[in-house]
Amino acid sequence: MVLALFGFLRLSLLDILDILLVALIIFLLFRWLWGSSAWNIFVAIISLYMIRFVVTVLGMRLTATLMDMVLDVGVLALIVIFQPEIRRFLTRLGNGTRVNAHSNNLLNRIFRNVNRGEIDKDAVNEITEACRRMSESKTGALIVIPHVTPIDDIISTGDRIDAAIHRRLIMNLFFKNSPLHDGAVIISNNHIVAARCTLPITEKTDIPPNFGMRHKAAIGITEETDADAIVVSEETGNISFVRGGNVTHINNINELKLLLSNSFSENKDGGRDRNGKDSD
Repeated sequence: MVLALFGFLRLSLLDILDILLVALIIFLLFRWLWGSSAWNIFVAIISLYMIRFVVTVLGMRLTATLMDMVLDVGVLALIVIFQPEIRRFLTRLGNGTRVNAHSNNLLNRIFRNVNRGEIDKDAVNEITEACRRMSESKTGALIVIPHVTPIDDIISTGDRIDAAIHRRLIMNLFFKNSPLHDGAVIISNNHIVAARCTLPITEKTDIPPNFGMRHKAAIGITEETDADAIVVSEETGNISFVRGGNVTHINNINELKLLLSNSFSENKDGGRDRNGKDSD
């Protein structure tokens, strides 16, 4: 190899690929944690490893032994501390691959399961008409429509409804004096599945200041799953469609119908375009 000319460097092509792979993993790890609440903890852990390396090189055996004990126990602490980040990373990794989408479709065919997120044209009309009326009355609303990825843990945080989709029922659920208005409504498989559900909040820091908790929750759930979300602002009455963490401002109700219809069509085809456009 060319690198053998340097004498002390004897690297094969496999070694170079190994180094590049480790560098890529470190880069992705830094990018994944950058700006999150776990970043400071991650920096502290790296600092401890650097201290252990220094004391080991200097031959400070007592300190090195103490650092080894701390870091060995720290591996278990890492799993506990970074549990939300690890879960979010694995969920995104699974949702972001076409293999996952095709495997879910194959399992659905084998076990004859219906598509979790499929709703028909009449249901789309009921949802969009409810959003239009709530927009006119400035009634805050948050609707989540899952597709392939199960969100049973989210559904379990709310109250089961299991009712047919109807605009008046949706409007009543989000009526400000209703005990179920605070939280998200989950709609799947031509049914209103649950209401008053709690969603994960996004950790993005570049969100427009006019976005409230509903928008942050909609971004959070669509970042972690393949679900779509619809937000009606209580302050302005504006309607937003959220997919893959990206927010699209709805100018008219026909645009919302088109986005929902396209979303279900893409899901039936076995793959989903999770890209959207950002909008204030």
